[in-house]
Amino acid sequence: MKFLHDLFPVILFFIAYKMYDFYVATAVIIVATIVQVGYGWIKHHKVERMHLITLVLVLVFGGLTLYLKDPLFLKWKPTVVNWLFAIVFLGSHFIGKIPLVERMMRNSVSLPSPIWFRLNIAWTLFFVVMGVVNLYVAFNYTEETWVNFKLFGMMGMTFLFVILQAFYLARYISETDQAATQEES
Repeated sequence: MKFLHDLFPVILFFIAYKMYDFYVATAVIIVATIVQVGYGWIKHHKVERMHLITLVLVLVFGGLTLYLKDPLFLKWKPTVVNWLFAIVFLGSHFIGKIPLVERMMRNSVSLPSPIWFRLNIAWTLFFVVMGVVNLYVAFNYTEETWVNFKLFGMMGMTFLFVILQAFYLARYISETDQAATQEES
């Protein structure tokens, strides 16, 4: 359910684009992102940092897109978001004692420290690549192709990365579980 909540503005953008045009879709994503953040605030009395960052970027890039009638501004937003995430993940190697991915997942998964660092670097590189691929599609293909890529291509790349990550982690998780079981015995 959270996954759909996170994708709510993008899905509405896609639908509005298919039914109308890029500028209506831009207005829709701005309103949908405001609703998403407002709903989070009303329901939980807090807003996820990712949603807040996305709101600011949607307001800035979407606003410029509408004001200047230039879709390239909104096309840059996914790249900026991905590169900001890459900077945060990379920065976590230098700020604090544990990488960001470990902070996010340590309650669900127990891994050796070097694996957390590799995983964090993998996420950093993934976000850099996602940003580059977004720009490639935005500047080399039609607007409609980019809109389709924004929903399906980026989601597909993320699913593929998570699945590959799961295969990579599977051997370490079982080793960690076996070591924990042996310690308990």
